[in-house]
Order: sequence, then structure tokens, then C-alpha cells
Amino acid sequence: MAPSSSKNALDVVGQVDGEQPLSITLEGRTFLANGHPILTEVPINITATPSPFLPSNKTKNLQVGCFVGFDAGEPKSHHVVPIGKLDGIRFMSIFRFKVWWTTHWIGNSGKDVEHETQMMILDKNDLGRPYVLLLPLLEGPFRASLQPGVDDSVDVCVESGSTQVCGSSFRSCLYMHVGDDPYILVKEAMKVIRVHLGTFRLLEEKTPPGIVDKFGWCTWDAFYLNVHPIGVWEGVKGLVEGGCPPGMVLIDDGWQSICHDDDPISEQEGMNRTAAGEQMPCRLVQI
Repeated sequence: MAPSSSKNALDVVGQVDGEQPLSITLEGRTFLANGHPILTEVPINITATPSPFLPSNKTKNLQVGCFVGFDAGEPKSHHVVPIGKLDGIRFMSIFRFKVWWTTHWIGNSGKDVEHETQMMILDKNDLGRPYVLLLPLLEGPFRASLQPGVDDSVDVCVESGSTQVCGSSFRSCLYMHVGDDPYILVKEAMKVIRVHLGTFRLLEEKTPPGIVDKFGWCTWDAFYLNVHPIGVWEGVKGLVEGGCPPGMVLIDDGWQSICHDDDPISEQEGMNRTAAGEQMPCRLVQI
């Protein structure tokens, strides 16, 4: 079960005292990370709210994160809003390039950001700028993602998925956090988000099932759409003879076939739709 927003909160994060310096600030039209510009020409409708919590571990120089939101002119079920321009800062990201897959992506400007970006980390530099995590969140019935905008702008896309569910004011559709180590940065940010959302537990709060320690083999990368019994048997036999017997085998016989409403029903496989925007919304037409 997911924790409530307050249950065991002090075991995960601590209250921010009034003297803790902010790590992410919005000064004028510029987002700063420990005083270093990261996003410029921020629109006036963008809001920045310092996080009331910080991770309560033993890490030195704990930083305060920032929730980003915006005000729109009218309630809608789908908003695309620029949050500022990114130029000359290397980043790595994870974006959803198919309905069922995410993958890694890099760049150094807003135009390099992919649609449906789920997480983004800006690189640090030798002048003191730290790593910066940009993490789109759920806010109420809306989900958020990042995407490229105009002239190196980074846009946040917020959508409910239903024309009956509309909104015009958001305060925490994006979370920003900084740190000197990218691995610790993500862990610290997730502690804050765990308390903010109150809908999940951290890995250290869970008991993983024993299956996570088993080596498994999925037939997809061996056969794709042409899985067959002999190949599965020979694959398992080869792994056993090679000294790596699989603890489980996932027999994957291909993707489900999908198409848009106005497409003719054919043998076109969903795997041929390379961009998330091309795949959504689609319907299942064949298994």
C-alpha cells in the first residue's frame, strides 16, 4: 500500500528550516541552480514554490528542491506551456518513444528535447553549477511530460486524457532538484516526491520478491515476431551449456497490432510506429 502524505514523513524527509538556502530559485525571468542560470526567458505565468521538505539522510550540503507550475488563460484538458529556454547545457534524459517503451536521449538545448520526456538531468560544470533534475509529475488528474518548444524553449505538457477533466492552474506539475552526484540526486528527489504525492514507497521501504535475483531470458530480442518452439528450446539449451541457466523464460511472440480509428485495419504492427505521438491514441486490432 502507498503511504499517506504524512505517514512516516519524518523518516524520509526533514522539515526545511528558515535558514536553509534555496537551491532552485526563479529570479526575474531566469531559473537559477545555486546561483547559476539554467533556464532563461521564463514566461511570467510560470510559478516556483520551494519544497517544504528536504531529504533527512547524512548527505552533506542538502539542497531544497522547487515545484514548478503555471497559470493558464482558460481551463483545458491539455496544456503545452514553455518553462524557459535551455541553451548550451548538456543533458541526459529518458523519453517515451513508443507507447510501451522509454529510452535514453541526450542534447544541449531545448530543441534537442524529445516529446514525452519523463526525466531530465542537466550536467554540472566546473564553475559551481550542480546537476539539475527536472522531473514531470502527476498533479491531481493530470500527468506531465517535457517536450521541445520554440527557439530552444523547453515546454511542459500537462494533460488529463479527458475533455471532461479540465484545469487552468497548476503548482506542482514539475519538480526540480540539484546535487553534486547524479545518483544521489535522483534518490534524494524521490524521497521528497514520495512525501509530496503520498502514492508510492521507496525501494528501501519495500521487500523485493525473490524473483528479482533470478536471471531471465526474453525471446523478443532473439526472434522478434517469429518466435517458435525449436528456437526457444535451443536458446535455453545454449544458456544452460554456457553456464548461465535462466531462472525464468518470457516467451514474447510479438507486439499487439494497433491502428488509429481512421486507419484501414491491416497487418501493420504497432512496432512500426516509431514516435509516441504517432501511436496515441490507438486501438488494439489484433493480438
